[in-house]
Amino acid sequence: MGTVQYRVEPNPLTKPASYKLRFMPKQTAGYDELAAAVAKDTGLSAEQAKASIQSTMKNIKEMLCNGMQVTLEEALTFAPAFRGKLNSPADPLPPIDELVRVSVSATRPFVQYVQQNVTLERVSTEDKAPSILSAADTALELNNVLNPDGVLRLTGSNLAFDKSKPDCGCVIAGTQSGSTAQSQFAGISDGEILLVPHIPAQAHPWNNEYTVSITTRYTEHGSLRSGTYGRKLRTPLTAVNLDHPNPPETGILTGSAAAPHVSITACTISANERLRIQADASVQENQLSFRLIALRDGGAVGGMVPVTANGEFTLPGFVGSAVSSLKIRVNNYAALRTMIRNDYDGRLVDILDLEV
Repeated sequence: MGTVQYRVEPNPLTKPASYKLRFMPKQTAGYDELAAAVAKDTGLSAEQAKASIQSTMKNIKEMLCNGMQVTLEEALTFAPAFRGKLNSPADPLPPIDELVRVSVSATRPFVQYVQQNVTLERVSTEDKAPSILSAADTALELNNVLNPDGVLRLTGSNLAFDKSKPDCGCVIAGTQSGSTAQSQFAGISDGEILLVPHIPAQAHPWNNEYTVSITTRYTEHGSLRSGTYGRKLRTPLTAVNLDHPNPPETGILTGSAAAPHVSITACTISANERLRIQADASVQENQLSFRLIALRDGGAVGGMVPVTANGEFTLPGFVGSAVSSLKIRVNNYAALRTMIRNDYDGRLVDILDLEV
């Protein structure tokens, strides 16, 4: 089991001076990370685990809306709560979005487990550095997507920098080649950076994998401090002339390799469409699973196609899609599976712009 990091900081609200402990998150875990952990414990696929977790949260919300308190033994309690005050019992209620809150509290056994198993690690104040905890495209509302037509939102701690200083800034770099210092910002603060991304070209069109980092000084003569986001960002890929008998091949689902791990070879399509292709690496078996999914999270999905070696495969479309089927060729199964498991926590997704 790992450690929980904390930093000792002055508490400006007390006299005489005192100090407080500040939790320093190493990263932010979401549905995908929790699903991967549940999958290891239960034998479910990561997709099944994620669907179960999302269903659980959906039903908890519906129970709260029906006036119930939800208590998960030895875990958490969820309950509606209210904020605000009335000057008299007959006063009209404030607007619902100002009045109603949700209270989430940990049960005593849950807290005791953490207390009995946690190991604390102090982080020196000299180790202060930018920490990027999440990256999301605000136009597509998708995490870890680098959209040239959108705005990238970075969140975390200690992110602020002086963009007028030549040695401070934000850099987007391709994992194969190319690096660009960013220059167009909508906002810069310690907790959030909004930027219009300028994306460097890489050696091959399938090299759509990037890293993002921030470098800053916290005092005028202080040392440079840098932080790099722990996940890779991926840009959308375009496949053209798909209604032709022999369309050009398009490399997808690849990192910095000089040849694509997977290629689109053909498509049955009635109109241009943007969708996603997802590849999952099974924890229990030497197997990958491919499927097409809608652009928005929670949307329609196509049938899953298992893959255990190089070869040609056909992925079915999904309800409402202009794509009936997409033909792919897996060129390097071993390298793809290793990349997905080591660099993407078992799941890799590319956005595809499919054009007739």
